[in-house]
Amino acid sequence: MVSIEENVNLFPYNTFRVTSTARYLVRIRSISEIQELIHSEIFDRNKRLILGGGSNVLLVGYIFDGLVIKNMISGINIIRQSDTNVELKIGGGENWHALVMYCLDNDFGGIENLTLIPGTVGAAPVQNIGAYGVELKDVLLLVEAIELSTGKLRYFTRGECRFGYRESIFKNEWKDKYFISAVILKLSKGRHQLNTGYDSISKVLNEQNITVPTIQSVSEAVAKIRKSKLPNLDEVGSAGSFFKNPCIDRDKYHLMKLAHPTLPSFAHTTDSVTIPAAWLIELCRLKGKRLGNVGVYRNHALVLVNYFDGTGDEVLVLAADIHENVLRVFGISLIPEVNIIK
Repeated sequence: MVSIEENVNLFPYNTFRVTSTARYLVRIRSISEIQELIHSEIFDRNKRLILGGGSNVLLVGYIFDGLVIKNMISGINIIRQSDTNVELKIGGGENWHALVMYCLDNDFGGIENLTLIPGTVGAAPVQNIGAYGVELKDVLLLVEAIELSTGKLRYFTRGECRFGYRESIFKNEWKDKYFISAVILKLSKGRHQLNTGYDSISKVLNEQNITVPTIQSVSEAVAKIRKSKLPNLDEVGSAGSFFKNPCIDRDKYHLMKLAHPTLPSFAHTTDSVTIPAAWLIELCRLKGKRLGNVGVYRNHALVLVNYFDGTGDEVLVLAADIHENVLRVFGISLIPEVNIIK
C-alpha cells in the first residue's frame, strides 16, 4: 500500500528553494506502486504534479492544491554489452549527475558533457537535457513509462519521443500523461568519440595542457566551466537557465549582426540561427539586477536566483520584466525553459 502524506512543504524538493505546500505527496519506488496509485480515489480526484529532482520547476503560489508524485525509482543495470558498447537501464528516480559519475568510473562514454546537470534520470527525456554539444537523444535507446490513464507499461523509441531543443513529446502532446519509470541508454566502451568542439571546453583542456582528452578530462572541464557560471545551490536557489536560447530567422540575424558585430551564434541551419539569450539579457543591462528577494545571477545573465526568502511569484515578476525588456529592445520573445507550476 503506497503511503500518502498530507500538507508537505516542497521547499526541500525544488532547487529554486521556494516554499509551497502540497496538499498530498506520495513517494514512488516501483512500477507496482505507481500502478496502485493510478487506481486510487486520491489520484482520480486531484490535479497532479510529477516531481523528479525539482531542478527545472518554478512553484508559483504558497499552496499546490493537488497530488505531488515524487519519482524515487532507483537502479542502474547493464542489460547488454560488447567490446565497444554498453546498454544501461536506469531508474527514473536516480540522480543524473550520479549516473554520469557511475559511467566515468566504469569507462562508459557519451554523457560526460552532461556533467553536473541537476535533476533525475526520469526528467531527462522530458527536457531532452543537453550541454556543450551533447543531448540526451544522442545516447537514448528507449524510454520506459507508465500510462497514467490505464497503468499500462509502455516503451518509446528515440523517434517516438520527438526530441527537439529542450523539447520532447512528454513536454507537449503527452504532458502529464506518462510517468517515466526508466530510460535505456547506449554508451561507448573503450574507444570514445569525444565532443570537445565548444571553445570553452577546448580552452580549459589547453590550459591544463591536455592534448589527448579522455571522458574523465572532458567531464572535469565541463564541471569547471559550470561551476564558474552557475551559482552554488547551498547559497542561493536556482533552476539554472531560465529561458531557452532563441532561434531566429537568418534575415533578422543579419540585421542584428550589422547593429551588433559581436553577436554570438550557434546551431546554424539553412533557415535559422540560434543566439544566446544571456547575451540579449546582458545588453539590456539586467545582469546582476536584484528585485526584492530574487535576482539575475551576477556570473550568468540566463540564470535567475532566489536569495532564499523569495517566492515563486517574485521570480515570475522578474522573468516577466526580463521578457519585456528583451522584447522591447530586440523584438525577440524569450520562452521559459523552466516549467512554471501554478
